Amino acid sequence: METEDEQMQDVLSRSERLERLPFTKKLGKLLGTSGVGWALDAMDVGLISFVVAALAEQWGLTDAERSWIISVGFIGMAIGATFGGLLADKIGRRSVFALTLLIYGLATGASALVGSVAVLLIFRFIVGLGLGAELPVASTLMSEFAPKNIRGRVIVWLEAFWALGWIAAALIGYFVVAGSDDGWRWGLLIGAVPALYALIIRLHTPESVRFLETQGKYDEAEGIVQDFEESAGPDYAYAGPTVQSAEDAERLAVPQPDKSETIWSRTMRKRTAALWTIWFAINFSYYGAFTWIPSLLTAQGFSLIKSFEFTLIITLAQLPGYFVAAYLIERIGRRSTLAIFLAGSALAAVLYGQAAADWQIIGAGMMLSFFNLGAWGALYAIGPELYPTTVRGTGTGAAAGFGRIASIITPLLVPVFLSLGGNVLVFTIFSIAFAIAAGAAFFLPEQRGKAIL
Repeated sequence: METEDEQMQDVLSRSERLERLPFTKKLGKLLGTSGVGWALDAMDVGLISFVVAALAEQWGLTDAERSWIISVGFIGMAIGATFGGLLADKIGRRSVFALTLLIYGLATGASALVGSVAVLLIFRFIVGLGLGAELPVASTLMSEFAPKNIRGRVIVWLEAFWALGWIAAALIGYFVVAGSDDGWRWGLLIGAVPALYALIIRLHTPESVRFLETQGKYDEAEGIVQDFEESAGPDYAYAGPTVQSAEDAERLAVPQPDKSETIWSRTMRKRTAALWTIWFAINFSYYGAFTWIPSLLTAQGFSLIKSFEFTLIITLAQLPGYFVAAYLIERIGRRSTLAIFLAGSALAAVLYGQAAADWQIIGAGMMLSFFNLGAWGALYAIGPELYPTTVRGTGTGAAAGFGRIASIITPLLVPVFLSLGGNVLVFTIFSIAFAIAAGAAFFLPEQRGKAIL
């Protein structure tokens, strides 16, 4: 019979048992379920840029009205991201994920029925609340299930669903929004799909094992871990002792998250400040560029359909950006991958600002898509790894919420920048923001191959 000392040598926490697993069918199903929710988010964010371009022609919107339609959603996203992360640490990742999909899906569908800018602004704010909360919560949930050796890659794969959603938005914009005077209404009705998908999320997505343990729900946590181990095959079956209480964890020397940590505690403040800087800068440039590109193209003399066509082609370059980032993030690390893609985004922004001919606009736009979305994938992989379970949702949500402040400001500033210096000034400013974010990446700790608590 084993002594307690021998038993302690064999014991693995549930988190460690998840960390040692390969990529399984069970994990793939979770990635797909979460990814579809992520894609639906992107579809909604992308769709509004096409809707605004169409409404500008139909309703004669001013630049200020167009900016506010875009920015009010980001005000909602800032609030949603901040409080969604806090809520996820209180009631669970899965519940918040499903709730946010329901909120923004219903609000998007309701937006299709509006007849004035004022009512549209109200619904876009509600949409933003759901969108802002969903993204950091989904990445947190996936990070807490993904094995440490492929965690970064898995989260970039999750983020790659964003490209699929944005491509779907571009297709809806091209074939539906531009197809008739009521096309923008039909486009927004399609955007209501997440309301239906929320039910699937609630029924078929497991709750985070790490979260369940912080709530003392050890039996439920154990059942989920065993399901994932069974999916990995008999070689990963675990027969050692299990932790059923805080006393068990202490007796068996199982590592537990530090409940005294906050995102601004002495050990966390440097990484939090760097993460917030990157989130602010990347939001500033990404949403300033991509929510305005269709309108900027029409302002340059391209027809609505032609500008949507260009945007669709540019959007396709997002996918290879994600694939390259997914490869590099486990080869050269999180910080280097993020910095490389942010630096590439800075260069691409300068080139886009100088572009005049069709081929220059498409080439520089595709380069911007490639590098910028690869950077987003690396950023979402890094965030949840920086914090312990007790504040992981709070940390990722707060950073996202702070970043959304930039996405609120930028669409309002773009018309001002355009009046002062045209596309050249606009994209030079975006380039500077990307460069600042690239420098801040080196102040983050490298978490490649490390377990999270």
